[in-house]
Amino acid sequence: MNKYENLLIEVKEGVAFVTVNRPKALNALNADVLRDLTGAFTELAALDEAKVIVVTGEGRAFVAGADIAQMAKMTTPELRELAILGQNAMNVIDQTPKTVIAAVNGFALGGGNELAMACDFRFASVKAKFGQPEVNLGILPFFGGTQRLPRLVGRGMASYLICSGEMIDAEEALRIGLADKVFPEETLLEEAEKFARLIMTKSPIGVRMALQSIGTGLDTDLKNGIVIERECAVSTFCSKDRITGMEAFLRKETPIFENE
Repeated sequence: MNKYENLLIEVKEGVAFVTVNRPKALNALNADVLRDLTGAFTELAALDEAKVIVVTGEGRAFVAGADIAQMAKMTTPELRELAILGQNAMNVIDQTPKTVIAAVNGFALGGGNELAMACDFRFASVKAKFGQPEVNLGILPFFGGTQRLPRLVGRGMASYLICSGEMIDAEEALRIGLADKVFPEETLLEEAEKFARLIMTKSPIGVRMALQSIGTGLDTDLKNGIVIERECAVSTFCSKDRITGMEAFLRKETPIFENE
């Protein structure tokens, strides 16, 4: 792995921990952080030792938003380039073939909420705060927020959160489907790692194809989504994992899959 100025990366027995490390700026996403995230996730996608990825933030914030100090000085063409850079970073995370878990330890606002939404799962500390406050700055979410948020919480709730700029707590995020689990602050990373290790006991191709079927299917209608599901199922049926899993089931044993 390359060294990244704004990220701390540790791979521990199959679980890669990626920590956004700008605590003095509440881990705000500037162009350099976005480039680091793109590079790191591209590397991790190809790293055999990394089976599951956990993303979190250093200090009291997950990511408090985009770097407004940098953005305020930009020209319109520069803003367009930042949008492309941010959307690309989120797409790389979203499309990573490894399972990605966001461990939201504090503020996940603006670009921070967009980063969390690009992950497969969102585990939140009870102290976490979520929101898309861009309308307070005369702009709108542009790292994928207007697209991913409705897919997670529905059009009405997404429109409310984006147009009001309201910040919500972890329990409300859990209620509307923005967060998947909520834990005490001191056990958040432990719980994220525990879930990562649970995922590692499952069929790698089964998990990957399931997430691909869900994600791709959401971008189309039900009729085409069913076709996508079928083809993903066929891909898993042709795998060694299918043989391992079914034979273990018939022998009433716990399957042991080969981690890819």
